Amino acid sequence: MVSFFRRKKPESGSTPPASGRLSADELAAAFPQAPSATDTPAGPVPADGGIDRAAGAVRVEPEAVVVLESVADASQAVSVDSPGTVVDGGQAVQPAAAPGKPGWRERLRNSAFARSFGGLFSGNPQLDEDLLEQIETALLTADVGVTATTALVEGLRKRMKGREFADAAALLAALRADLVAMLQPVARPLQIDRSAKPFVLLTVGVNGVGKTTTIGKLARRYKEEGHGLMLAAGDTFRAAAVAQLQAWGARNGVTVIAQGQDADPASVAFDALQAARARGADVLIADTAGRLHTQVGLMNELGKIKRVLQKIDPAAPHEVLMVIDGTTGQNALSQLRQFHAAVGVTGLVVTKLDGTAKGGVLFALAREFGIPIRYAGIGERPEDLRVFDPEAFVDALLPEALGA
Repeated sequence: MVSFFRRKKPESGSTPPASGRLSADELAAAFPQAPSATDTPAGPVPADGGIDRAAGAVRVEPEAVVVLESVADASQAVSVDSPGTVVDGGQAVQPAAAPGKPGWRERLRNSAFARSFGGLFSGNPQLDEDLLEQIETALLTADVGVTATTALVEGLRKRMKGREFADAAALLAALRADLVAMLQPVARPLQIDRSAKPFVLLTVGVNGVGKTTTIGKLARRYKEEGHGLMLAAGDTFRAAAVAQLQAWGARNGVTVIAQGQDADPASVAFDALQAARARGADVLIADTAGRLHTQVGLMNELGKIKRVLQKIDPAAPHEVLMVIDGTTGQNALSQLRQFHAAVGVTGLVVTKLDGTAKGGVLFALAREFGIPIRYAGIGERPEDLRVFDPEAFVDALLPEALGA
């Protein structure tokens, strides 16, 4: 029988703890498996819940902690349209696909990137300068970027003049190999370090890229892999963001740590990490509010969240996963540049690749930053968040004759 836990408010006339947080006895009572919580910081908390600049320490304003575990609790925040379809943040979440789910090619063949190359090599194109110019236009239109496109086309031009290609098919095969080679260095799947208890994964990104949905899909994946995990609802700004994450948690049977609307995100992360350690969770995934990379104050807030986590575990977060909208195009480069400077991005998730003409930005990101691309979103269903596979990705974009 799942349970719902809420910290009790102090009775009238009672004095709250100095730290405003759960004591070791309270933690032990709330979580039967909880170890000693002697590392919980105590002492007065600054009124702004921010940084004690004199001591250089980070402190957070205490808030009531809500641990949501039951489907019944989450159902109060979401509605159900039909069996197997949960309305998630205003959008329907489809049930899992039956065996034989579509692969990369089936998902990406209708993207504008794939269609442009399909038309380019339809029929029997001549092996000439005009073909190279069309390839260059297609790559630039797909947001591969000027630098990467120039390097690719110049390499093909040199080899064509050296008569290395017998026909257009041979040139296309060479293009495929070059594209895969650009992505291969960043195709490094995320490995959960089981020695970290818990492994803390902090998700960041601009507004509307799909962070919360990505967290839900990752929770499903990690649960199926046998990891014990918890979620932290750190997006306390967007309306219904907490309810959206709670719905994902309920669907996957995963505990969600949440606070009230407009609570301090750093406080949510702090409390979630304490609870995850008390429960002995393997993985803690923390959500954050979307923010524009040009908003300096909000970008600094990410740094505060990171410092607060490090008060409990100096190695946390073990992964800073930035979610990028594949439809963004070249603007993703400036986004990543700013987020990386603020919080140190260690991995990428690129979403919405199934319906964009801008999927070529992956090549530009790989060339400029070399940050691992952990996952690619090629559809709306949970199983459509795939471990990034450069060969499958490139083959899905090029004509089927060259596909794997």
